[in-house]
Amino acid sequence: MPICEIDPWRTQYFESAACPDHIFIPTEDSDAWSWNPRHRWVYDKLAVAASQGLDAAPHGVPPPAYPVFSKPIYNLKGMGVGSRMLQAPADYAAAYRPGHMWSTLLEGDHVSSDVAVIDGVPRWWRHASGAASGDGTFDHWSVRAEAAPAIEDWCGAWCRRHLAGYTGMVNLETIGGRIIEVHLRFADQWPDLYGAGWVEALVRLYARGEWHFEDTPRRAGYSVVLFMPPPGPQRPMYRHPPAELQREVLRLPGVSSLQITFHEDTAPERHAMPPGGFRVAIVNCWDRAAGNAARERLREHFARAAAPPPG
Repeated sequence: MPICEIDPWRTQYFESAACPDHIFIPTEDSDAWSWNPRHRWVYDKLAVAASQGLDAAPHGVPPPAYPVFSKPIYNLKGMGVGSRMLQAPADYAAAYRPGHMWSTLLEGDHVSSDVAVIDGVPRWWRHASGAASGDGTFDHWSVRAEAAPAIEDWCGAWCRRHLAGYTGMVNLETIGGRIIEVHLRFADQWPDLYGAGWVEALVRLYARGEWHFEDTPRRAGYSVVLFMPPPGPQRPMYRHPPAELQREVLRLPGVSSLQITFHEDTAPERHAMPPGGFRVAIVNCWDRAAGNAARERLREHFARAAAPPPG
């Protein structure tokens, strides 16, 4: 599939799209890094912070004041791995890791923005805001219908300044309107919520360097996430829900798609997960109440399946 998706739970969004064999569209940061040597520097989070005038430095240079945010300078697996807030010098000493950095602790909405870019110039935006639930996990993401002028102004200027020569999708993660991460790809968690024809527009962007997408009227959507306690000695590896349960979830009014987001035959520690839990499912929906109901149905299944035997 020229839309290069390695997560089997997300191929559902692309398998019917016609894409020329010579066009390769990344959904993974490892591919995006390999295929864009001129612009791969954006995966350096220290460089991205410096490009915006934020106070930041690698571990080894102590912060002048606290609190600050600590994270790996490079993390192509995502999921907030290795990230944490540092409140005091003792936290910094305990968290010290080669290859990590600290930066200004930003406040405000955490927003994921997908941007269609032609020669560094944004042509289309869509924004999703995350409702954090602690330790790097999210309860849900709201895929907004409305524009975000503050983000589009700041990040649009940043793209024009730093991404000249790049045509394709960019995903920008911001907090309080300032960029914390840049990805040379789109968020493949919810392309179904962008509307009919979006994947075809994506293919044209990479195949022809053009952006044409009928994006009105927009419809708000939600990506509801289910985290469970990590598997361990007292809790076996989770198993995928039965096909009938998955069909039952998909039949709920207002549900758009279901992803079961782990590999049954892969050790838990080989999954990139945040400190706060093990992600087992995502429900994309047009009605958040329906997404919540679907999540609770799935939560019951996973809780029963992972319960230790009696006695």
